Amino acid sequence: PIWKKRRRRLFTRWIPATRCRQSIVKRWRTPVRSGKWQIMINGESYKAIVAEAAKSALETNRQATGMDQNLYERVFITRLLLDANEPNRVAGAIGFSVREDKVYVIKANTILGGTGGAVNVFRPRSVGEGIGRTWFGVWNAGSGYAMGTQAGAELTLMENRFVPMRFKDGYGPVGAWFLFFKAKATNALGEDYCVTHADEIKEMYAPYHEPMTTALRNHAAMLDMKAGKGPILMHTDEALQELAKTMDPKRLKHLEAEAWEDFLAC
Repeated sequence: PIWKKRRRRLFTRWIPATRCRQSIVKRWRTPVRSGKWQIMINGESYKAIVAEAAKSALETNRQATGMDQNLYERVFITRLLLDANEPNRVAGAIGFSVREDKVYVIKANTILGGTGGAVNVFRPRSVGEGIGRTWFGVWNAGSGYAMGTQAGAELTLMENRFVPMRFKDGYGPVGAWFLFFKAKATNALGEDYCVTHADEIKEMYAPYHEPMTTALRNHAAMLDMKAGKGPILMHTDEALQELAKTMDPKRLKHLEAEAWEDFLAC
């Protein structure tokens, strides 16, 4: 939906995604992707914005150095190249163009691998409408880890694997359920790990323990998992039952729709 102003009022209007060109969005204000309870940060748009700034900086660099070209796009990097004189140093990379019949051999003093993480490492149990959905970019295939391993890099802390909590048979984020729907989570023994570890977290992380942040809440869950008290269970049914006590049926129905949308990671 798009916010549109008419006769001093704001209302929403649905338009196909194919028509969401810049002129329409500018005329009709901004897309509506969240409610009053959550502000969408539009993180998927950051990459394009940062890329444009990087392109401008590289163009300035070309003008200053007289270099013919220093920006190569749509090149699939496959291997990191080691320095012939320093075996523990990466000196370049090799890849091929995905648009032209070209192979690129790149030499550099410094290499930065920013390929992101790895998605679909584990087969999700999502079913029905949730099948095939992921809460991560599907193109993040872990190639940075693979190339680093092949070049002999030390993958620091890779043994400390953290799998964030997700809904059974779904793949949506759980943050909205915690923060907006006020859902409670417990360990397998029915204990609220945020309560049982409250003193320990206060001692270690005060004054950041109140209110308890997402990072500390996850840390408390990991402590219980490490102690053999898993799995962690979120009681979504109880959350909606509590809200139903003080909310009119129409609003509750709308809330349930938002909850299911969040559950399916739409």
